[in-house]
Amino acid sequence: NLLSVGFKNLISSQRSAWKTVQAIEQNKKYAEYSSDCAAYKEKISKELETNCKKVITIVNEHCLPKAGDDEAKVFYLKMIGDYYRYTAETATGDKLAEVTENASKYYQKATEAAASLKPYNSNKLGLALNYSVFYYELKNDSAKACTIAEEALNGARDEIDNMDNEEARDALSIIELLKENLDLWKEEEGGEDNAVEDL
Repeated sequence: NLLSVGFKNLISSQRSAWKTVQAIEQNKKYAEYSSDCAAYKEKISKELETNCKKVITIVNEHCLPKAGDDEAKVFYLKMIGDYYRYTAETATGDKLAEVTENASKYYQKATEAAASLKPYNSNKLGLALNYSVFYYELKNDSAKACTIAEEALNGARDEIDNMDNEEARDALSIIELLKENLDLWKEEEGGEDNAVEDL
C-alpha cells in the first residue's frame, strides 16, 4: 500500500494541475490565454504520461511477477489499470484509444483475479470503485459504471455481518465512495458534470 501511495503522490499534482489549466482555458474571461493554456496542458500531459509509464513498467516487471496470491495480483493489476486511466485523462487521438484499451484490459484481468476474494475485501471493492469510474469518465457509459458499483455494493452488504473490525474499517470507506458515485451518476439526467471519487 505504501508503494501505491508513493506512486500516486508522484502524479497527483500533475493531474490536478492539468484539470486546473483546463478549467481556466474553458473560462471565457481568459480567452486571450487559450494558446498558452493549451501549450501548458500539453507539457503537463507529456510529464504525466512519462511518470505513468515508469510506474506501469516497475509494477509490471518487478511487482506483478512476485504476486503470491490473488489479492496481490488484484492489487497490482488494478494499479496498472489505474495508471493507464490517469494517462488517458489527458490523452487525445490514437494515444487516448491505446491507453483506454490497456486500462480496460488490466481492470478486466484484475476483476477475473478478484473472483476468489470475499465481496467485502478492500482490494476487490477498490477495484470496483476505480473500474466503475473508468466506465463513467472514459467510456461515457454510466449504465455499466452503475452496474459495476451496484454489484460490488450488494455483494458487500450481503456479507457485512461476516466482517471483522479491521475488514470493516477498510471496506466501509470504499463502500461510502461507491454509494456517493452511484448517487451522482443516477442524477446525471439533470445534465450536470459530476466530479466522481476514486482511490
